[in-house]
Amino acid sequence: MRKLVVFSIIAVAALVLAKLGAQSSSSNILQFEDPAGVFATIIGGPPFPVPNAFFQSLGTNGRSCATCHVASDAWTIVPAHIQQRFSQSLGLDPLFRTNDGTTCAGADVSTRDKAAVAYSLLLNKGLIRVQRPIPAGAEYTLVSVDDPYHCAPIPGQISVYRRPLPATNLKFLSSVMWDNRETFPDQSMLADLAQQAIDATLGHAQALAPPNADIVNAIVAFEMGTFTAQKNYEGVGLDRSGGLGGPEFLSSQPFFIGINDPGQSQFDPQVFQLFAQFGGGADSAAKASIQRGEAIFNTRSFTTPAGRNGTCSGCHDAPNSGNHSVAASLSIGVADAPNRTQDMPLFTFYCPALNQTIQTTDPGSALTTGRCADIGKFKVPSLRALSARAPYFHDGSAASLNDVVEFYDNHFQIGLSVQEKADLVAFLGSL
Repeated sequence: MRKLVVFSIIAVAALVLAKLGAQSSSSNILQFEDPAGVFATIIGGPPFPVPNAFFQSLGTNGRSCATCHVASDAWTIVPAHIQQRFSQSLGLDPLFRTNDGTTCAGADVSTRDKAAVAYSLLLNKGLIRVQRPIPAGAEYTLVSVDDPYHCAPIPGQISVYRRPLPATNLKFLSSVMWDNRETFPDQSMLADLAQQAIDATLGHAQALAPPNADIVNAIVAFEMGTFTAQKNYEGVGLDRSGGLGGPEFLSSQPFFIGINDPGQSQFDPQVFQLFAQFGGGADSAAKASIQRGEAIFNTRSFTTPAGRNGTCSGCHDAPNSGNHSVAASLSIGVADAPNRTQDMPLFTFYCPALNQTIQTTDPGSALTTGRCADIGKFKVPSLRALSARAPYFHDGSAASLNDVVEFYDNHFQIGLSVQEKADLVAFLGSL
């Protein structure tokens, strides 16, 4: 188990500032244990306000960006720490608010037992409720909702449940938010992140007015200046013996939109080149497993539902970060009805133009575009610092990296052997 570091807004800011003040360079390193070893974050860039707005309460409910994006959780939140925050604060930590933390809007949290039920998805999977309208002019209509929580319906809107994406390694983003709702083709990524900060302050923090430009710019600068990656996996030093793991190398990795577009002829499937040059030593068996996993990720071919040959690197194609290098929404089947877990709602939509009924646990990007073709599609998330931030997928349905690999192997019928699965887990856990 990792060592728990629960940060209040003041404590995180104090730690960051102390680290900044203790080093002469423009960057500093925060290091934490996780279930697989040790991960670290480099915080760099220009001088920040004291404390940075990322750690300040900017709304009316006590929340800051750092409430749901915690340094010791690789800048997201994980269930084990959420449960400890609930226990230690008796459910009063700013994380626990009914505007988006409960399964139903305005749920009864008047007692600790009632609060534990109301916050069950947050406590068990780290899921935040996202309430969104069905877009005007959508190609689909909502037929029915099988809601395990029997929430009071809100006309024209639906509630879905998603993991907070990590607020680190944002230099490598090609789109923002699971459903791309903060991604605008005519804006820069900085402008998209600025809009996300404004909307999060108004929504999650329940601010009465949007933050000013200086505050927004400070938040975006902080996020763009953080790089997080695994430094040690099962005793293997990932940034030594020829390895290029850890946040230092990641921070210098070049990126631009389309840097390795899989739709272009110059696409290079050798996306990750971090561990091919590992040396030997006492931990050579572990290193060899990581190396094999990297090769499987880059080269193992399988048939996609569209009938094309693909590799893991064909979607996670941004070099050495694993994001998608162009803005796109993709479906891997997580939200498909057959993969529903009983703690998720099931939505039934009808697409008249296709004369087709579609069932899903989350419409995904279709809540942004209104297109039937986008139902169940989501952005491709970063693959760095995975060991620190289970559970996985947008809905937290994969409790471990083993579950992630099993899902892909079953859904795409890859045919991985037991050893190949173990090697892929070792590689993914080393990122």
